[in-house]
Amino acid sequence: MSARSQLRKQLKTRRNALSASEQVVASSKIAQKLREHKKIQQANHIAVYLTNDGELSTSSFISWCWQQQKKLYLPVVHPFSEGNLLFLEYLPNTIMVKNTFGILEPVLDVTKVCPIAKLDIICSPLVAFDGTGARLGMGGGFYDRTLAHWQNTTTYPIGLAHDCQKVDKVPVEHWDIPLPEIITPQNHYQFF
Repeated sequence: MSARSQLRKQLKTRRNALSASEQVVASSKIAQKLREHKKIQQANHIAVYLTNDGELSTSSFISWCWQQQKKLYLPVVHPFSEGNLLFLEYLPNTIMVKNTFGILEPVLDVTKVCPIAKLDIICSPLVAFDGTGARLGMGGGFYDRTLAHWQNTTTYPIGLAHDCQKVDKVPVEHWDIPLPEIITPQNHYQFF
């Protein structure tokens, strides 16, 4: 098993070991930090994810965004461009289906797709991160491909994670895209 695979397994186990009450508190704290974030306050189009496999919950933040009339978008596995994501509008009444990974996503409707360059913020899930902004995802490279050219756009990515997901050093590959900012319930890291 590679160092990356071992780290993924270890950190998934760690975040899944958090109790339900710890998850609720973490969700509340992250929502508060995001509500107070200047870039979020100014954003109109925000990509977010639905919690899966012990990830930091975004449900409180999603509710707040809807109350603030912000447009939300969820990642959808691209149907014919393998390894890529589309972002579809997400409303309280959006019809959802499970994708090939068992994760809920909106039913594909091309009229609901938001081009990545029009997103103000992309909230990125992750498995592990370190003090340089390096992130380790689930292993499919979906967010690395999505974020490959973020610096040439007005789109700004923010990683969201539990505090227990921080490690000394993420073993990086040439295709890995570091994040400029990662927010946890207890900390706020800005890298560049």
